[in-house]
Amino acid sequence: MSILEGRVVVVTGASSGIGKACAVEFVARGAKVVLAARRAERLADLVAQIEANGGEALAVATDVTDEAAVENLFAQAVARFGTVDVLINNAGIAENSPVDQTTLDHWNNVITTNLTSAFLCAKHAWPLFKTGGHGRIVNVGSISAKVPRNECPSYTASKFGLAGLTHALALDGRNDNIAVSIFHPGIVATEIMPGSVKLPENFAATPEEAAGIIVHMCDMPDHLNFYEALMVQNKLPFLGRG
Repeated sequence: MSILEGRVVVVTGASSGIGKACAVEFVARGAKVVLAARRAERLADLVAQIEANGGEALAVATDVTDEAAVENLFAQAVARFGTVDVLINNAGIAENSPVDQTTLDHWNNVITTNLTSAFLCAKHAWPLFKTGGHGRIVNVGSISAKVPRNECPSYTASKFGLAGLTHALALDGRNDNIAVSIFHPGIVATEIMPGSVKLPENFAATPEEAAGIIVHMCDMPDHLNFYEALMVQNKLPFLGRG
């Protein structure tokens, strides 16, 4: 039996892509899911899909860059399910802009959405983890935190920052049995993927393939941490000279 059986998982960015696929896979492992995103209609459709298949899900329309909204997200999760055991920080945006064309508003929007939101969700999950005696966070990073694309300074900085936040929280969580890790996807066929990236047919991974790795990282005993995973296409020019 999966250790996720009966556990409560908060998934941000759950209305599409990797977040949606994670929600479905967690429920398949027996977990209860709390779905957070700004698009309430899509969340409602996903809850209906999950419940039609016998699962338990709660939708909470949430702007994860707003601390009051994040606080409400976790309050709603506790009111419905009693606690939170796992947090998947998946909310994010990908926008390309050369440094000399990047406005401060653009920079702040990317950093706040991709990095500050993960901090806010971790902050409000942390007390629940400490009370429950265990907890797990998986932050969804990017291959850009390893080798960036050109002309993506804000996105790159946000994902490098998320890797740093992961390391800091993993260190701070050890005494309270809180495992914090990061999953770096390569190219995944989601709405976030910039349209400017031209790909060969069948090159991108599916959201379900990415979600399978994330859920696997969570489906292990509480004393273990699958700290980092990187999913990369074999033919992506990432590993060096061919």
